[in-house]
Amino acid sequence: MKVLAIASVGGHWIQLLRLREAFSGCDVEFMSTKESFASMVPNHVFHTIPDSNRWNKLLLLKSFFDIYKRISKIKPDVIVTTGAAPGLMGILAGRILGIKTVWVDSIANAEQVSLSGRIAIKFASRVYTQWPELATKKVMYKGNVL
Repeated sequence: MKVLAIASVGGHWIQLLRLREAFSGCDVEFMSTKESFASMVPNHVFHTIPDSNRWNKLLLLKSFFDIYKRISKIKPDVIVTTGAAPGLMGILAGRILGIKTVWVDSIANAEQVSLSGRIAIKFASRVYTQWPELATKKVMYKGNVL
């Protein structure tokens, strides 16, 4: 199985790295917004993508098209992301391309699912929260990654 793991910098990236054990036995490629992160995933293909956020719509759109183009070439079986905006762009691209997608909401979101997570609920194949109190019919809780 080919997995594309996407996350932006900071806690999103750290939480994605903590999911690596779940990818055991898979062909995994990583995608993030900081080129130097490639050194954290040696022996894996790493893709650098533009950073984006909801405040800059033009950059967000550019990011989506870049991510879409890369995903269409990578052809993963599943896309897994811990967010934020670049991960959401990966979820949207995956949906358009018919790829299974998994959103893991950040553990920092203890009171409600993140804004990107609430959007991902509409498009992702699966959405997970790291807080049992936030689990619903559409958002699953299976533990946390910290």
